[in-house]
Amino acid sequence: MCIHVDENDTAIGSVTKRDCHRVGPGGELILHRAFSVTFPGYFTNTCCSHPLFEIEEERNESNALGIKLAARRRLNFELGIPTEEVDPNDFCYLTRIIYKSTGDGVWGEHEVDYILFLQKDVTLNPNPDEVSELCYVPKNKLESFLSDLNAPITPWFNLIVRHRLNQWWDNLDNLSSYEDHQTIHSFK
Repeated sequence: MCIHVDENDTAIGSVTKRDCHRVGPGGELILHRAFSVTFPGYFTNTCCSHPLFEIEEERNESNALGIKLAARRRLNFELGIPTEEVDPNDFCYLTRIIYKSTGDGVWGEHEVDYILFLQKDVTLNPNPDEVSELCYVPKNKLESFLSDLNAPITPWFNLIVRHRLNQWWDNLDNLSSYEDHQTIHSFK
């Protein structure tokens, strides 16, 4: 069960992950809470998922603690990063974006996506059911890498790349100055 939210990111209930991503006949999608964890220096988002409604601690909205706990849980599941290597305080919660993509017309996205950065050495043991490829792309090669890519990139990562990634990447030593917890950005 995911956390159903309104346009102001106020929790209004729970909804199944299936129902969150199922596109309605008129292109409608249910808005729900999600997160993206970005490792600077790594291609695309490192991990994307949802905090779960049935895990009470993942509904904790104080300083995005629930989001950070969910991110730690999914980093462990997807990339095999031991949970003891990632304290919730290790994440830098930058901002939120809202986006909608009807995808293939059957499955889509409509999310308030929390953008987290994690800068630390961790142990990786990728789950082959979740990760098909790992690739390191230096910042100075990202643009050419993306233009030569023979695969689509996720709609949220495309928005992040176009609107903020270079600015954040250029300021890794001072990310906290880019924190904006009030605004829910609607990038187009």
